[in-house]
Amino acid sequence: MSPAGAAPDAATPAAGRLLVVDDEPEMCALLEAGLGKRGFEVTSRTSGDAALALLDEADFEAIVVDLNMPGTSGLDLAAWVAANRADTPVVLITAFGSLETAVAAIRAGAYDFVTKPFEIEAIALTLGRAVGYRRLRAEVRRLRLAAGGTGDGAATEGLPGTPLVGKSPVMRRMYDTVLRAAATDASILVTGESGTGKELVARALHDRGRRAGGPFVAINCGALPESLLESELFGHARGSFTDARTSRAGLLLRASGGTLFLDEIGEAPAGLQAKLLRALEDRRVRPVGGDDERPFDARLVCATNRDLEAEIENGRFRSDLYYRINVIRIDLPPLRARGDDVLLLAQRLVAQLAAATGKSVAGIAAPAAEKLSAYAWPGNVRELRNCIERAVALTRFEEITVADLPEAIQDYRRSRLVLDLDDPEQLPPLEEVERRYILRVLEAVQGHRTRAAEVLGLDRKTLYRKLERYGVGED
Repeated sequence: MSPAGAAPDAATPAAGRLLVVDDEPEMCALLEAGLGKRGFEVTSRTSGDAALALLDEADFEAIVVDLNMPGTSGLDLAAWVAANRADTPVVLITAFGSLETAVAAIRAGAYDFVTKPFEIEAIALTLGRAVGYRRLRAEVRRLRLAAGGTGDGAATEGLPGTPLVGKSPVMRRMYDTVLRAAATDASILVTGESGTGKELVARALHDRGRRAGGPFVAINCGALPESLLESELFGHARGSFTDARTSRAGLLLRASGGTLFLDEIGEAPAGLQAKLLRALEDRRVRPVGGDDERPFDARLVCATNRDLEAEIENGRFRSDLYYRINVIRIDLPPLRARGDDVLLLAQRLVAQLAAATGKSVAGIAAPAAEKLSAYAWPGNVRELRNCIERAVALTRFEEITVADLPEAIQDYRRSRLVLDLDDPEQLPPLEEVERRYILRVLEAVQGHRTRAAEVLGLDRKTLYRKLERYGVGED
């Protein structure tokens, strides 16, 4: 930094940190001297490329740039800043003042523009307003974060007393079902794609129910082989297998008075399904290798990302167990179906992760927010958290920008079913349009055929026949 002339008093806050970009060194020196005398901290570069390199390493409260420069022009630089540093105002300088220039400048994302020749006082006033605009936006973000982080205002953004976040209509309907189901002891099946937060719903059901004072015990049915899973659920007697040196109570007993959460119930082996059904019907459990049965009193919540009705038709899941665990069903929507919840969740994650890492990241720049909103999120909330954690770790600025996002999100383009209605020769037959649409819906619901049938308004057998005709088999 090289402000010329009298430096501002050290006790006085700088009027703003500025970057001056002009291919004429004399103009850079003029602006450094004049703006420096008025309390600004000024750094200059004599090309757009040099300015871009600097912006990868440093942050400024405003940028003043010449419109016509060789290589990267002022408009190019303004457009880049709008996409990657949306909170940084850009003031363009031009010797060719015209309506066309003004329109081009604003479209490129510029905050304002001034024409040569100009008075240094005039440009200082413009830059002062630009810096004030940025600081005001930062303060508004800070206050919103403070208001949204605690207190009653947060209650409208999720289910109070739980970690569930979201205020979209589909989530509000889900909250209502959770609250009504929590008041019962009925078995509950939570369905949804991987990463949608099924365990959070199970914990909410436990915490909001009458068993909240009891244990919450969870196990992933797909994470263990059948023999170990059986021992974990039912317990085992001493000597029932090589390493069974002592007796051990299973999770069904240990969850008595509370909730047992069986995640990925669709992965349970067929042999274990029969034993689990017997235990649930009798409300008694016999340890592996034991002779005596013991009663248990655990509320059962199961979760799956599989289409259990399709699994039943294919002989991979017992229908009687399905009806036993599916007294109440709660369907968790995929993140792409939750509208503005994506940005609400993202902002919450930014605040949490920034606080945890000690970084001063206050929010998400508008272009980055647009990318997050447009993305399909096949990994749902889990993928969003991974994305924000990466962005908070990598960003050098107060807001997450497009450049901080993974390439898959930066480059994502939403696929569309396009018909050229102006060219009748190119219009496909109705059957082909139906085929494309059905396959697009199936892709959108991650291959979940029951959910696809619901979206399409078809019964499952009709959908299966169509998919078979399209040559789409089971995975």
